[in-house]
Amino acid sequence: MRLFIAVDIDASVRRELEAVQRRLRQNLSGRGLKWVHPDLIHLTLKFLGEVPDASVPQVCQVARETAARHGAFELRVQGLGTFGRPPRVFWAGVQISEALSLLQEDLERNFENAGWPREEKSFSGHLTLARLQDPKAGSEIARFVQQQPSSVFGDVWVNELIVYESQLSSKGPVYTPVGRYDLIG
Repeated sequence: MRLFIAVDIDASVRRELEAVQRRLRQNLSGRGLKWVHPDLIHLTLKFLGEVPDASVPQVCQVARETAARHGAFELRVQGLGTFGRPPRVFWAGVQISEALSLLQEDLERNFENAGWPREEKSFSGHLTLARLQDPKAGSEIARFVQQQPSSVFGDVWVNELIVYESQLSSKGPVYTPVGRYDLIG
């Protein structure tokens, strides 16, 4: 199974991000862009990749134990940006609060202690809105981002960690919750 641990965002923030996607679709050539369906937008805290079926209970246990040590908190979704040169990912930003940083680092450490490798790059909280396969599309998105004010798309109440299975298909990914674990408080 291909697994990751994430936080979902609420419907009002999804609608705001979908409006950004719609506006960009109208203004861009559209080629070389793979838009993330609004229902699939999430904040990945830890990507595990392929995990043997026999290890899934351990993954869920680590997520459950981590969630039980952290209180619920609010997360602000703000600003737009890109990763890569030329840009390869178009994203909405997430303000890195102390609560989010502590949760993500604890999750990373607990999975490392359970035998999964630590992520080499530092955590960069973001919500992927599109993947860019064409440098021209990347340049257009980069120009769009530079012209935008740092909009606030909304606040999200984070009260659970979700272990997702990701199945890739020609129609796009399918995310299925394997486990949901409440944060305390």
